[in-house]
Amino acid sequence: MNIDEFFDREWRPIANMSTRRSSVGVGVVGGIIYAVGGYDGNSRQCLASVEVYYPSEDTWKRVSDMSARRSGAGVGVVGGIIYAVGGHDGPLVRKSVECYNPDRDEWTAVSEMNNCRRNAGVITNGGLLYVIGGDDGSSNLQSVEVYNPKTDIWTVLNASMSLGRSYTGVCIIDKPDSI
Repeated sequence: MNIDEFFDREWRPIANMSTRRSSVGVGVVGGIIYAVGGYDGNSRQCLASVEVYYPSEDTWKRVSDMSARRSGAGVGVVGGIIYAVGGHDGPLVRKSVECYNPDRDEWTAVSEMNNCRRNAGVITNGGLLYVIGGDDGSSNLQSVEVYNPKTDIWTVLNASMSLGRSYTGVCIIDKPDSI
């Protein structure tokens, strides 16, 4: 079944997650949606838990928890591996990063970013993970960092945004040759 047949291009309700989540990070691997961390308004706790949505079954299932509670974490996918970047646990803004291997249902720590960030935009391109803006707990950030999973190295790019921005939405647009 192709995705247009499944969704009929209409909004419709789906099954509820088992845990309320705001400031949740989301990634997709193999047509499966991963809801990573967030904040539970009921318990007033940042979350380390992760739930997976199976569209063909309209069900959510828990997978392994992250090692750290992360609300406002950026999430990106490179090579079928999910990366949870930064985020916070109450007042503690993180620069730590961990990755999830769906085949092993396992989270593993990777190198930390150069800056603490929460609510940053995350995008992947060319096998690299880009983290844009966010805030460090006291001010919005202008900087952009890039992670190379093959070398496990973070680099701060010379290019930065003209203004610091948090809750940054980012995307890649293929530029036609005619422009």
